[in-house]
Amino acid sequence: MATMIDPRELKTRLDQGQRYQLLDVRSPEEFAAVHIPGAINVPMDQAAARIGEFAVRDPLVLVCHSGTRASMTCETLQSSHPNMIVLRGGTVGWKQAGLPVSGEGKIRMPIIRQVQMLVGPIAALGGILAYMGQPAWAIAPIIVGLGLTLAGTTGFCPMAMLLAKMPWNRA
Repeated sequence: MATMIDPRELKTRLDQGQRYQLLDVRSPEEFAAVHIPGAINVPMDQAAARIGEFAVRDPLVLVCHSGTRASMTCETLQSSHPNMIVLRGGTVGWKQAGLPVSGEGKIRMPIIRQVQMLVGPIAALGGILAYMGQPAWAIAPIIVGLGLTLAGTTGFCPMAMLLAKMPWNRA
């Protein structure tokens, strides 16, 4: 079970000069939209590889949107860093406490979610049409499945690259 700290308590301790390392484990897009001043962004999937970058002497406060990903990251990394704390309520709790935040204030939907929202209906529609007697439509879920397998194994996702170029995803 992760040690938790309330946003106001953390802010009070920071104001009193206590040293903490604030590690925000959300995606870069989420971090850019809003984050606690002084926090650094190391996405959850990179945290294990980068844990050595953080001083063991200072407590490491893990932050995410609501606390769930921070708690999961804490469980994974606890043996590597003995002084881990999870910010209760994440950035949502921090903002609800009326504490200051930084960022551009505009959050874009993560590309991976856009891919999922596009791939799901394509696969479902292809499957439904193939089932209803149009066998040529079976190619749609096959292509989608192969594309997802390629993306998962190599990290290369053509659909994500295409979506990243769309006007709503540009800075």
